[in-house]
Amino acid sequence: MRSTALLTVALALAPAAAADDAAGELLAPGAKVQKLAGNFKFTEGPAADANGNVYFTDQPNDRIMRWSLDGKLTTFLQPCGRSNGLYFDRKGNLLACADAKNELWSIGPAKKVTVLVKGYGGKLLNGPNDLWVRPDGGLYFTDPFYKRPYWKRGPAEQDVQAVYFLSAGRKTLVRVAGDLKQPNGLIGTPDGRTLYVADIRGRKTYAYAIQPDGSLTGKRLFCELGSDGMTIDAAGNVYLTGRGVTVFDKTGRKLTNIPVPERWTANVTFGGGDRKTLFITASKGLYAVRMKVEGAG
Repeated sequence: MRSTALLTVALALAPAAAADDAAGELLAPGAKVQKLAGNFKFTEGPAADANGNVYFTDQPNDRIMRWSLDGKLTTFLQPCGRSNGLYFDRKGNLLACADAKNELWSIGPAKKVTVLVKGYGGKLLNGPNDLWVRPDGGLYFTDPFYKRPYWKRGPAEQDVQAVYFLSAGRKTLVRVAGDLKQPNGLIGTPDGRTLYVADIRGRKTYAYAIQPDGSLTGKRLFCELGSDGMTIDAAGNVYLTGRGVTVFDKTGRKLTNIPVPERWTANVTFGGGDRKTLFITASKGLYAVRMKVEGAG
């Protein structure tokens, strides 16, 4: 798909949002949500590399796209295992929730694919959806069940829709949360101490204390809102998606909602050279808005 010019969306921010004190603290002066590219089938999984280029998935079209710092859109990898959520590790590998075969992938800078996880307990995963890498390299991912038309498999093999932890050495996989209705988005704090997990069907987001062995303790309700994808900024504010982007402070208090002119926002991340641009994958489009705050980590 060829690059598109940067399009400013009319009514990008409703007057109420623009006048919101919290929004004024978060958004850059005069910032408006801008449409960067469109005509996708369903965008997901944005992740920024070390330079701030943003990669995201056009999941039904089985491709990973790249939005460069100079505003050019290119296809990074197609096919891509029907990748959904993405996240870069510290070695520059792009980790991907590749649900064509219910796997977790590592895609090297030269586009070499290594399958990190093929299943759990001798059974297929439901379909890895979103992931986050903690500071020591261990990673968490959600495994909800969304029936895909391209699967050649029977019903779900796992008994629950869960959250998993894969050790930094990529040798040990453990289920760390199995009491959620449908875990989807997740994000951790840069100090590696707290993990936020959205229960999209339960319409709630929870916070957990992260233990050195990967286990999660002290589950507490963070907010009464579920989410598809999530991110966090350097101030500890948590960004949830679904209807626009809703921002909560670290205590779970709602700060503001950033409207996006699409029916659904799937995921969100900070990118750009200074990590002060919020990129939003929203159904058929990729959007961005300039911020005062920068992304965590």
